[in-house]
Amino acid sequence: MQVLTNTDHAVGDHETLSTHVSTVVAAALKHFSDHITRVEVHLGDENGAKGGPDDKRCMMEARFEGRKPLAVTHHAGTVELAVHGAATALAKLVDRALERSSRTRKSLD
Repeated sequence: MQVLTNTDHAVGDHETLSTHVSTVVAAALKHFSDHITRVEVHLGDENGAKGGPDDKRCMMEARFEGRKPLAVTHHAGTVELAVHGAATALAKLVDRALERSSRTRKSLD
């Protein structure tokens, strides 16, 4: 599973941030790594230098072979919290989607 990290100018593109994002995503989605080909992560600071509560945004999109991508967005006070929140939400979404798909295939058999 490949993890691609994109940041806006307010967040910057730091190698340690990319490593942290990859680690968090890999841990959250480890049970689904056989199904996911790529996860795209987009990090942003919606208020820039002005600051504000929950102004850090993390959007994650999981891409599969032969399926439509799934995406979530999470806002938090820090980039790290936004990444953790989005990874958790994405793991739940992927779990439900794969479970639903599995039930559909079983009912067709």
